[in-house]
Amino acid sequence: MERVEQYRQSIRQILMSHATFESGNSDIESQLVFDTEHDHYQLLEVGWEGLKRVYNCIIHLDIKDGKIWIQRNMTDVDIAWELVEIGVAKENIILGLHPPYKRPYTGYGVA
Repeated sequence: MERVEQYRQSIRQILMSHATFESGNSDIESQLVFDTEHDHYQLLEVGWEGLKRVYNCIIHLDIKDGKIWIQRNMTDVDIAWELVEIGVAKENIILGLHPPYKRPYTGYGVA
């Protein structure tokens, strides 16, 4: 349980660092979603761009079975490497955004 709490803090730290960007549009806001009960964590963009509704999930991370799952990463930043740099073991990071048959070749965990 101690490791899961450390992962929650690590995920919060990373998502908060990415939520500080400026979109250039004051009608679009960054929203952080931290569901610590079910261990789902997201960075969203929500708002309007002219007449077009904006609702984008930029980053989505989960904790499942004691491992961090990267479900979505729409940034140009390597979120997995950021996790490694703050102390998460590579085998405890699952690239859920890749199909299961590719995961053994990523250098990260498999599930």
